[in-house]
Amino acid sequence: MDILGTSLRVCVNDLDAAIGVYERLTGAEAQRFQQGGVSVAAVGCFFLMSGPEAELSILRKITATIAVADVDAAVDDLRAVGAQIVAGPVASAAGRVLVALHPDGSIFEYVDRKPAAA
Repeated sequence: MDILGTSLRVCVNDLDAAIGVYERLTGAEAQRFQQGGVSVAAVGCFFLMSGPEAELSILRKITATIAVADVDAAVDDLRAVGAQIVAGPVASAAGRVLVALHPDGSIFEYVDRKPAAA
């Protein structure tokens, strides 16, 4: 699997206030999008998330988001090491995404920048 980078996931109460802090720390400008009922801002290597607690409680279980060259290749590699694919691959605002449960119990989201198939 070709891992391109990792983003840390941070749940916040006030997204606008948090964006200012993380923009200053990283020197990067926030890119905002919605994921269901959750407002997300990608700032440098951070995904800031704010929204209903019911949705955030699920998102908190995911350790990090890992950018990969190809989600399909990631599925094969993950299964080869005994990981379980919990969700996906599906199209999202960031690209195709899947969620995997690693054999050690860690949960990670994997995303590529490929558009959904037409």
